[in-house]
Amino acid sequence: MIIVAISSLAYAAEFNVLLFTKTTEWHHKSQHTGVETIQNLGKKHFFSVEWHEDSRIFNRKDLARFDAVVFLSTTGDVLNEEQQKHFIEFVQAGNGFVGIHSASDTEKSWRWYQKLVGHTFIIHPAIQTAEIRLLNSQFPGMHKFNDQQLWTDEWYEFSPAHVSGLQYLLSVNESSYNTSADWGHIVGNGMGYFHPIAWYHNFDGGRSFYTSLGHMASTYELAAFQWHLFGGIYWAATGKGIITDSPPPLH
Repeated sequence: MIIVAISSLAYAAEFNVLLFTKTTEWHHKSQHTGVETIQNLGKKHFFSVEWHEDSRIFNRKDLARFDAVVFLSTTGDVLNEEQQKHFIEFVQAGNGFVGIHSASDTEKSWRWYQKLVGHTFIIHPAIQTAEIRLLNSQFPGMHKFNDQQLWTDEWYEFSPAHVSGLQYLLSVNESSYNTSADWGHIVGNGMGYFHPIAWYHNFDGGRSFYTSLGHMASTYELAAFQWHLFGGIYWAATGKGIITDSPPPLH
C-alpha cells in the first residue's frame, strides 16, 4: 500500500492591515465588536489583520509590514512625536489609512492628521434614526446602500474640511432628525444642507478613507456596513476598486 501525504499550501495574504484601537478619552463599547468584524472581514476576503492598542507598533520597522492602518474608534492623543513621524513616513510611502467613527475625534492638535482624516469631530446629538443618502456608488463596497435609506447611528457634526479634494460617499439629511446638541461647553445644531458622513481622498502620497458610522455594536452586524468597511480598507490598502468607466454591453 502506498500512502501519499498531501501538505497544505501556504498562501500570502492579499494585503496586510494594522488595526489600531488605542483611546485616551472616550472608550466605545462597540470597539470589541468592531475588532471582531474587521478580523472576520480579513478571513472572508483574504487579508491579514494584526490588532494593537499599544502605540509602540508605530515604528519604522513594524509599519513596513503593513499596507494600511485602521484607526477604529480611537480618541484623544494616541501617538507621541516619534510615532507621528513614522506614521507620516508610512503614508508618504504610498500606503493607506482608514478612520472609523471617532478617528475624527483623535489627535485634534496634530494638523497633518486632521488633514489626513479630512474633517474634525465637533459634537453630536443623541442617537437617532435618520435618512442617509448615497453620493457615490463607484467607490468599492457602496453597492449595499440605497440612494436613500434609514439608518440609526450617532450623527457627528464636523468642522469645515481641512483639505481640498475630499470625495464624499454618504451624507445625512438633517431634516430627518433633531440636530440640536448642547454639552454645556459646546453647542451644535448640524452642518446645514450638506452634511457628509463618509469620504475618501488621496493625501500626501497615500490614501485616506473615513466613515463616521459605527457607534453601536449592532451596526457592525449590517451587511451594508461590513461592505462599506471592506471597500474602504481594500481601496486604502491597494488603491484599487473604484469604477472609472462603464462595462462593455452584453451581447
